[in-house]
Amino acid sequence: MKEGKTFQISQNEVLNAYKVVKANKGAGGIDGIELEKFDANWKDRLYVLWNRMSSGSYFPKPVRGVEIPKKSGKKRLLGLPTIEDRVAQTVIRNRLEPCVEPIFLSDSYGYRSNKSALDAIGTARNRCFRMKWVIEFDIVGLFDNIEHDRLMKMVKMHCQDKWMHLYIERCLKTPIFMPDKTLKERNAGTPQGGVISPVLANLFMHYVFDMWMTKKFPNCPWERYADDGIIHCTTRKQAEFVLDMLKEQMLRNGLLIHPDKSKIVFCRRNNESVPEDVDTSFIFLGYCFRPRLVKSEQGIYFMGFTPAVSIDAARVFREKIKETMRKVSTTDIVLLSQVLNPIIRGWMNYFCKFTPSEAFQKGINFVNQKLVRWLMKSRKKVKRRYSKALILLNRIAISNPKLFYQWQVGYMPM
Repeated sequence: MKEGKTFQISQNEVLNAYKVVKANKGAGGIDGIELEKFDANWKDRLYVLWNRMSSGSYFPKPVRGVEIPKKSGKKRLLGLPTIEDRVAQTVIRNRLEPCVEPIFLSDSYGYRSNKSALDAIGTARNRCFRMKWVIEFDIVGLFDNIEHDRLMKMVKMHCQDKWMHLYIERCLKTPIFMPDKTLKERNAGTPQGGVISPVLANLFMHYVFDMWMTKKFPNCPWERYADDGIIHCTTRKQAEFVLDMLKEQMLRNGLLIHPDKSKIVFCRRNNESVPEDVDTSFIFLGYCFRPRLVKSEQGIYFMGFTPAVSIDAARVFREKIKETMRKVSTTDIVLLSQVLNPIIRGWMNYFCKFTPSEAFQKGINFVNQKLVRWLMKSRKKVKRRYSKALILLNRIAISNPKLFYQWQVGYMPM
């Protein structure tokens, strides 16, 4: 560290942050500088950034607003910082996370290095077996509505470095350059797409929800992944009371529980009677929890309440496979497998964890069927003959079982 600098930030911190940003790839920001251009003279750029950050003269540029489609048909607005600002935010995050990570509770799963969505689903599955009532809740625009003043008080409680207070506040107040070319000032929220946004959102929710639930309703366990969560209750009356209190708590903190995505669910098992006005299923992190026929360790079948891939998650996967195969437009099956395998692998590793049979029926079987139809188009010997194309695909799978990921793990063409 050179003498005369206002803030103690090392050049090595900036370099390591850049390595992370480069590995994560991603598009550039409002300045139009992509990673390839930034990397051409990265030493000079990082030195200038370090000099500005360590002297107190660093000001982030406006974030670039990008709209991406949601499952509901609506659009979500992401705020993409420039490459330089992503490096700066990574430096901040690397200092902030060790300060706040130790206080986070075990049932907060979102954006944490030692937690995953599958962990949350597994915990929820076990608790649904023990407690019959669930509150499914979703917070409207969490990242857009976090109050800056409250958030900064929380940051200052756990982080003593004044330069972090300064730069986090500047990042929060950075305007967003909207898709319609207008510049929008921000008085609340931390843009989804920012490097520090996930840890800041977790810190805010730690006090607004996690700690509040633990103190107010210690007998109601919960799982939360960012703005999605479920709460377990023992009776319907308790669930209704907790949901009412949750709505009030969110309003007190500038947030709103989504009226359409939040509900009370009965975890029905066997032949239990259920009131007509109560749901018996819910969606959590892409998995649909509902009554299903399951097999015990002793080999006995019974009606349990378990998760499996949701209809929407399977539909999105099928559409992605279809669109990818259309764009690739190749007759080379090896090339096709290289393009499809990363998509298939990621989806299967996530959705085959619980009730894999449904993941096969709703997703993987579709891939094999698409490969059959691809052979019908690309091979003259089996053109327009499904049965012959299926036989050919089986021969390919038997002779080269590692070609497609689903074959490697036993999901062969049928």
